[in-house]
Amino acid sequence: MGITRKLEVKTPVPVDIDIANSVEPLPISVIAEELGLQSQEIEFYGNHGMAWQWMQVLLSVKDRLEDSPDGYYVVVGGITPTPLGEGKSTTTVGLCQALGAHLGKKVVTCLRQPSQGPTFGIKGGAAGGGYSQVIPMDEFNLHMTGDIHAITAANNLLAAAIDARNFHESTHRLDMDPAKITWKRVLDVNDRFLRKITVGQGPEEKGMTRETGFDIAVASEIMAVLALTTSLGDMRERLGNMVVATSRGGDAVTADDLCVGGALTVLMKDAINPTLMQTLEGTPVLVHAGPFANIAHGNSSIVADQIALKLVGPGGFVVTEAGFGADIGTEKFMNIKCRYSGLKPQCAVIVATVRALKMHGGGPEVVAGRPLDHAYKTENLELLRKGCVNMAKHIENTKLYGVNVVVAVNAFATDTAEELAAVKEAAIAAGAFDAVVCTHFAHGGAGAADLGIAVQKACEQQNGVFKFLYPLDLGIKEKIGMIAKSYGADGVEYSLEAENQIETYTRQGFAGLPICMAKTQYSFSHNAAAKGVPTGFILPIRDVRASVGAGFIYPLVGTMSTMPGLPTRPCFFDIDVDLETGMIVGLS
Repeated sequence: MGITRKLEVKTPVPVDIDIANSVEPLPISVIAEELGLQSQEIEFYGNHGMAWQWMQVLLSVKDRLEDSPDGYYVVVGGITPTPLGEGKSTTTVGLCQALGAHLGKKVVTCLRQPSQGPTFGIKGGAAGGGYSQVIPMDEFNLHMTGDIHAITAANNLLAAAIDARNFHESTHRLDMDPAKITWKRVLDVNDRFLRKITVGQGPEEKGMTRETGFDIAVASEIMAVLALTTSLGDMRERLGNMVVATSRGGDAVTADDLCVGGALTVLMKDAINPTLMQTLEGTPVLVHAGPFANIAHGNSSIVADQIALKLVGPGGFVVTEAGFGADIGTEKFMNIKCRYSGLKPQCAVIVATVRALKMHGGGPEVVAGRPLDHAYKTENLELLRKGCVNMAKHIENTKLYGVNVVVAVNAFATDTAEELAAVKEAAIAAGAFDAVVCTHFAHGGAGAADLGIAVQKACEQQNGVFKFLYPLDLGIKEKIGMIAKSYGADGVEYSLEAENQIETYTRQGFAGLPICMAKTQYSFSHNAAAKGVPTGFILPIRDVRASVGAGFIYPLVGTMSTMPGLPTRPCFFDIDVDLETGMIVGLS
């Protein structure tokens, strides 16, 4: 990259928000010009003094660069994480800072927009951390261009349209079965008390009550549509095709049946454009869409990746993050996102930490908000080596797609040289192309330069044939079974409700869609307490839903909820505004 920013790192590392506020962003117009964007392809947002902080990139750039060759495509996943997270976003940003600011490569980071659920809940923001962050991090973690609010408005307009149609003509035309309305309202807040509600209790609603509930906004099918669409026309078609209910006659009822598909598209027409931001070191970032990986498909948008690959060109790199562990985020990246985009990655990075591997080796429970046990702060090679089976399983699964796998060992200050060496050794033994210790949290891109070199070699030397885990022409149960087998399950059991839904969706012609498992991120199995590599378990499918517009079937595994709850001590305890400076404090 031509213009970047030199970081001045401090020891000990200051808190994230202080680092972010200490760096003056480059004018975003400079970053756009470096990427080759033209003035008619951008719209500015976020005025900061004399410079704009971010901009939306219009899809017209796709048309202009349609015949240009792509750069290298890299996905970043992880091992099964602790509730604290293992620094996957931080590693994604650090890798891109290394490639762009230290290795002279043209690079674009593609990230999801964070939900306010984890921002104010248990995990904090998703801008990276330490000296590997996206800035302005406060705007990134909050409303930004309002895409999630647009999704919330569109989703709830559709919910209102469903109930209004039932109210006005319950036994005519569409004849929706109230018990088979699958569409829920959404809110971008963790609120467990909205998981099940009753609507229609007002005196003027003619006694038309029914049980329903709220999902978190990023679990809305409209979010998945945004992430998987390829054009405005494609988005209009997908929104109209969303199945919201089944009629008493057994027919699927869609948004277009309710005559609301066009209005949904109007609400979403600006949200289809990715947002251009920057890292602490001035490398470009495209932020777009934000589906969770445990309850949705967990990847940023196809259009952002397509645009970025054209902008970086041959020899350049697009690095995108897949949510949570590779068993869910990377699996859905490969089997859902790559199916619809037609793109094929050359390299997959798996982020591992000594802390998480010790937990998988039998270490004490890790609980957010509670001090780490002594076992995680002192050397324990026996515990660590036992836990490396989790990393090995993720490497094995990811290699099935025909890509080279590089393990990024995200180093913490309490890790010893012997522990870090043991992780590298275990990764290579499990079949990784390379394994590299990284210190990007403390040192920015300089701390991930070796990782950048390894990723470059992995891309250049990639010679495998990309393949999916399962073909689409299998039945719904067969595809679920293949994914369950990749987790280590001996089989799958279905509730009566799940069996009925599978029969309905098969009869309605949706059996050919890919599968998006809604499953805990804390284990290969349905049991979050089962660490390492569980075996001999039967995977329970509680319910099966269809996101027909987005283009997948999603089974709910075990007790997985699509509306998270708040912890005992949420992150919002620490978030406030400095009344003298107007700066936000407490974001992490």
